[in-house]
Amino acid sequence: MKIKALPEEERPMEKGLYLGMEQLSNAELIALLLNSGTKEKSAIAVAEEILSLGAGISGLRDLSAQELMHVAGVGKGKAARILAALELGKRIAARPEGRPVNVNSPDDIAGLFMEEMRGLKKETFRALFLNAKGDIISAETISVGELTSTLVHPREVFHAAVKKSAAAVVFIHNHPSGDPSPSREDIETTRRLTDCGRLLGIRVLDHLIIGDGRYVSMQASGAVDF
Repeated sequence: MKIKALPEEERPMEKGLYLGMEQLSNAELIALLLNSGTKEKSAIAVAEEILSLGAGISGLRDLSAQELMHVAGVGKGKAARILAALELGKRIAARPEGRPVNVNSPDDIAGLFMEEMRGLKKETFRALFLNAKGDIISAETISVGELTSTLVHPREVFHAAVKKSAAAVVFIHNHPSGDPSPSREDIETTRRLTDCGRLLGIRVLDHLIIGDGRYVSMQASGAVDF
């Protein structure tokens, strides 16, 4: 059934505007981004096909533009709108605005970066710079690629920390495999960075490894002496 054939209160746009977007199903939200379907399928039916590609809403983050455009009724513009909406969601989740963000535990940090980093295809190493109160100054990407002591050099990490006047730093990187268990290279690189931080008077508080919905705190695990 075409969306225009539905009663007005059941159409995604009207329903979302009058009742709130939280009342819409995943398919209805995607249908709003699509704005139209095909001659044979409504926008909601096309949206349901997109959801089936990713085996549900969480799988959308792994879909490419090309995969989206394999669905009948999805061209470049519609694929771009879906990917843009996903990227906005990641950025909002990772960068809350309006007041200083204070982190007191690994859970706090994982909550900020999990959705943004869990679906990355390459290992991405980031540094979270904190002031003396534990407020976040900034988060910067140090390197992208397989984590090695050569790729993640203390010079780049601590040059940025000094420039930001950071009192402490937390490292975060992802495992594209989804398994956050630290490798030997993870441990050796963290020890090296922690030792350099001690020399400079910038404390390394933790190194979080992000997996698919799971994370490991190397500080909590005792793998490295922080």
